[in-house]
Amino acid sequence: MLYGAPLGVLEMRNEDDGVRISGRFPYNSPATLSDGGRSGGRPRKERIAPGAFRYRIERPEEEIHLLVGHSYDKPLARTGNGTLEFEDTAENLLIRAFIAGFVARSTYGGDALAGLSAGLMVGLSPGFRMPPPRAVPTEEAEQVTEEDPAEGTALIRTIYQGLLYEFSLVTRPAYQDAEAQIEARSWRPTQARRCTATLGPALHPIARWR
Repeated sequence: MLYGAPLGVLEMRNEDDGVRISGRFPYNSPATLSDGGRSGGRPRKERIAPGAFRYRIERPEEEIHLLVGHSYDKPLARTGNGTLEFEDTAENLLIRAFIAGFVARSTYGGDALAGLSAGLMVGLSPGFRMPPPRAVPTEEAEQVTEEDPAEGTALIRTIYQGLLYEFSLVTRPAYQDAEAQIEARSWRPTQARRCTATLGPALHPIARWR
């Protein structure tokens, strides 16, 4: 599983029967995965293109969770029971969740909401996987390009198609775990070409990425 950086804005509203959370995850906002380290390697950044998570969020049968710290032992909401909803726009992925009262009063739920109220846990981090090459060619799912020399020397990976499984409330992303898995994949620059394919039914049957 790959974890994105904790970008976005979160808001919380208390209700008699629970808590409502709304947030947004901005597209095309670069996250620094590595600054190059002591070895003097090149910095590495990642950004999520608009609509990159569309495949699973548009299918009611695909379960997506809202978690605390990428832990499935700490669920807050899920699409399967209607407590988690998404709205995909050109600029952001909007997230709306209802945290039931008994979840909000649990130890992990209460801690998470207390951290959110105090402004300590305000990040939104996506947990996703890349589709297998047999389903979506690698050059269409992701591309690595050179950063504009005027801005720096980083390699930038852009995710065009990813399989979203969860969003998490975090203080910061699990950089070590994410980077270890990302490092195992190619960081060789590809031809700068935006994927023009859509994620509609014409691209794949329902089970294509399973």
